[in-house]
Amino acid sequence: MVQVILKPELHKFQTCKEFSDAFKLGPEDLVLTNKFIYEPLFGGLGLNVHTIFQEEYGAGEPTDTMAENIMRDAAKTGCRRVIAIGGGTVIDIAKALAVANESACMDELYNAMPALKKQYELIIIPTTCGTGSEVTNIAVFNRVRMGTKMGLVGPAMYADHAVLIPELLYGLPFGVFATSSIDALVHAVESALSPKATIYTRTFSYRAIEMIVRGYQKIAVEGETALKPLSDDFLVASNFAGIAFGTAGCGTVHAMAYPLGGKYHVPHGESNYAIFTGVMKRYMGLRQDGELNTVNEFLAGLLGCEAAGVYTALEELLNHILPKKALREYGVAREELPEFAASVIENQQRLLANSFVPMSQELVLQIYEDLY
Repeated sequence: MVQVILKPELHKFQTCKEFSDAFKLGPEDLVLTNKFIYEPLFGGLGLNVHTIFQEEYGAGEPTDTMAENIMRDAAKTGCRRVIAIGGGTVIDIAKALAVANESACMDELYNAMPALKKQYELIIIPTTCGTGSEVTNIAVFNRVRMGTKMGLVGPAMYADHAVLIPELLYGLPFGVFATSSIDALVHAVESALSPKATIYTRTFSYRAIEMIVRGYQKIAVEGETALKPLSDDFLVASNFAGIAFGTAGCGTVHAMAYPLGGKYHVPHGESNYAIFTGVMKRYMGLRQDGELNTVNEFLAGLLGCEAAGVYTALEELLNHILPKKALREYGVAREELPEFAASVIENQQRLLANSFVPMSQELVLQIYEDLY
């Protein structure tokens, strides 16, 4: 059994200049990023690189069509390395770009996985503290022609280098921090419960949980001004969670969040939070043993509550960071819930394989109804 996958070489620099000097950025490099990130932090460094700004190709989370248009323009640059500097959208597109074929067709990439071939050296630098995507080989796209989100995955999609730069988080809007860091917390919890978890991955999972919860507690007391000094902690915690789920995988929470995010364009971390505690409470109603008991006791120790009420207490804390909404508040109609449940069973078996309990379509529907 695989114990832990540690594929990219991991680097850490305090500033963007330190990174650009160490990696000797030049004319064979393509930087895929956002203008609001690049110009204030890299624009004054005199870098002779190609740039593509993701927002010029569409807003929101990545779609297959957005990625295809970027692939076509990237091919015109003649670059050797792709450097992704951004959040989940930029990073996911860069991973697909790294294995893009000449036709720049996302459907062909999905059909070819996992036997994808790397076309460009890939460097990933996260600017949020949630995806952990810098150390995983999966990218998630809204497949607009199918109406759901699906993962694109393959060994060639690992970055060659993952780079952590705390300076990039200093200007992160609090709302983006909230959705991304809750995503990291869900990664950590789901990977701890996965049947593919090991002593190595759980070490990363539990440390990430602790760092995130302790950070949230500080923010709940001190307010948003506490975030900047905690940037390094949240960046590392996100990375730890990424290492954990990169081997152990995520489960039912992510599987059930994808139809909500895909149809109603809810940010990924927020859609996870909408589902998270509902799944965990349902798990508790079905099983009270194994790793779930360990997770619950660990969280109860951090939150100062009884294990039986741990997810109510966790929700109270998380609501200081991002108020939870019922599914109906996103515009979901009750009659759509069976459609969502069917989509989960049909399209998300890769994730459901990591569920703490076996998930049937009926059980998925019951959880959606509880959260409606």
